[in-house]
Amino acid sequence: MIEVKNIKKSFGDHVVLKGISAIFEKGKVNMIIGQSGSGKTVFLKTIMGLIEPDEGEISFDGRIWHLLSTKEQAKIRQEMGVVFQGNALFDSLTIEQNVSFPLRMFTRKTPREIKERVDEVLEQVGLPGVQKKLPAELSGGQKKRVAIARAIVMFPKYLFADEPNSGLDPKTAIRIDDLLMDLTKQYDTTTLVNTHDMNSIMEIGEKIILLKNGYKAWEGTKDEIFYSDNPDLNDFVFSSELYREMKELFLKYKGRV
Repeated sequence: MIEVKNIKKSFGDHVVLKGISAIFEKGKVNMIIGQSGSGKTVFLKTIMGLIEPDEGEISFDGRIWHLLSTKEQAKIRQEMGVVFQGNALFDSLTIEQNVSFPLRMFTRKTPREIKERVDEVLEQVGLPGVQKKLPAELSGGQKKRVAIARAIVMFPKYLFADEPNSGLDPKTAIRIDDLLMDLTKQYDTTTLVNTHDMNSIMEIGEKIILLKNGYKAWEGTKDEIFYSDNPDLNDFVFSSELYREMKELFLKYKGRV
């Protein structure tokens, strides 16, 4: 579980985060959503420890980040798996070398143990047999799955994904969503996904935080979205005609309209 309390962050005179509090639950896909400029990327990076908040508190299963020693913070970092928006693969390294990088950096596993673990996670993400290929030889969706494999190779407690479906076609995006959900359940991770992809939100959003202008505007589940009268949520989710029609049909089916 990750808990954040009254997180504030400014860059110069520009206030980005304005006192956000939330609890992100273990074993669930927690989503941070919002329009561009809402503060969601800064919020995610602050939780990950990449940006230091001006005020507030972040805790990982009760361990309060700013009270920890550098060594203790380093231990938590090793418990994190991160899927960056641009994948962040090393172009000159093979897929096997990319995925094994955290194991080689932070563990004392033998080459054989590392190879076995790399083979295992590549199998899990549906990419057996690509170990010797370079990133340039893979499609966008395959690169994303390699990035996910690297993120889970050290059995993370906390899994972060920044716009994981950015630039992917709808079919591939659905596959990535399903993969993130399956891995969250398998590893019992606290998973945080930063996204504006409506399909992802409605398919795998078990806990959702909507940010607007640096504030938490709404909090709930994907099932509660259809019942909400929150104007900020409705403006974000049901701005397209398709999703407005979906809401009308859903409420009609449930006898609410």
